[in-house]
Amino acid sequence: MKKDQFLRLMLGIILVFSAPALSGSDDDDAYARRREMMVLRQLKARDITDRKVLEAMGAAPRHLFVSPRLRSQAYNDYALPIDEGQTISQPYIVALMTQYLDLKSGEKVLEIGTGSGYQAAILAHLTDKVYSIEIREKLAQSAQEILRELKYDQVKVKWADGYFGWEEYAPFDAIIVTCAANHIPPPLLQQLKEGGRLIIPVGSTLFFQTLTLVTKTNGKPKVRHVLDVRFVPMVGEISKKKGQ
Repeated sequence: MKKDQFLRLMLGIILVFSAPALSGSDDDDAYARRREMMVLRQLKARDITDRKVLEAMGAAPRHLFVSPRLRSQAYNDYALPIDEGQTISQPYIVALMTQYLDLKSGEKVLEIGTGSGYQAAILAHLTDKVYSIEIREKLAQSAQEILRELKYDQVKVKWADGYFGWEEYAPFDAIIVTCAANHIPPPLLQQLKEGGRLIIPVGSTLFFQTLTLVTKTNGKPKVRHVLDVRFVPMVGEISKKKGQ
């Protein structure tokens, strides 16, 4: 083999082995830029003003919570499908619901509907006491795995029916429900601390719902309607109950 041929061969080998690392670094930078643009164009340009929420949305790697084939769309302004026929909400809705919770460091928050785990990751940037319930075993397991892999160790995930809340860790300063309900589950109100906030889409589980903010005042719910939304339905015990 001639010297110039040998040099070209060695250069080719070096490029082959160095390409994955360079590609990974480039991908990370590209996703970081997309997150930055998402925060700027979809959140700041609208009504997301909470600095900590904006920082959380800019930090959590949303693309790692969806399948590889959908990662190029992860920072677009719409919901995406995940396993079990469920979805990961559009970034704006995630940020809006989180902003309404008005979480403070050290507060305890309960999420109903873990899904991909992305909303729990956002909450974990705001407090170290995050509890999340998922009724679908496969989703609960996969969400727990990705959250652990990404070092969101402060999130506890439970496979159970979220209708009943998580009494072991109640009361909660805030509760977020990421699936549509035809009424507010009484156990969630009971497990909400006085002065606590609950955000939930309420209405027809087949069509549209109203994103509803509930504040517990003197033991009673004070309700505020936020905007119309469309979420996948809550299942389990709630399907046996009529709207209240």
